[in-house]
Amino acid sequence: MGPILGTEYKECHDWREHAIKELAKHGIEGISPLRHKDIVDKSGLMADFGGGNMMTTSSGMVTRDRYDATHCELGLANLLGAKKISLGTMVEYGWLDMKRVPIITVMEKEGNPHEHSFIRELSGYRVETLEEGLYIARCILTL
Repeated sequence: MGPILGTEYKECHDWREHAIKELAKHGIEGISPLRHKDIVDKSGLMADFGGGNMMTTSSGMVTRDRYDATHCELGLANLLGAKKISLGTMVEYGWLDMKRVPIITVMEKEGNPHEHSFIRELSGYRVETLEEGLYIARCILTL
C-alpha cells in the first residue's frame, strides 16, 4: 500500500517490486495493486484512470483493492516521501482494520502528511525504513 496517484510510475512501482522479491526469498507471496494494469502510462505521473481495461476502471480498481485488503494476512504501507494524503491507501487502512489484519506503516518520524491519530492507532507497527518493514513482515508471516 502507498501513494500511486500523482507519483511517477517508477517511484510507486519499484519499491513494491523490491518488497515482493525480498518477501519471496522467505516463501511469502506479496502482491501489488499495479499488477495487470498494462495500459498504465509508465512515463509520467500516475493518474486516477477510470478507463481503459477493466482493471483500470474506477470500479475495477476499487473492487480488486478491497478484495486484496480483505483477503490478505498483512498490510505493508510505504508512506515515505508522500507529498499529499493518499485517499486510496487510507481507505485500505480501514478495510484492513475491519478484518483485523495487522498493518506495518513505513513513514518518517515527522513531516509526513499521513501523520494522524487514525494512522498511529491503526498501525500495529511503525518504522522509518522499508527494510525494517520487510523484517517485521517476515517475523509475522514465517515460523
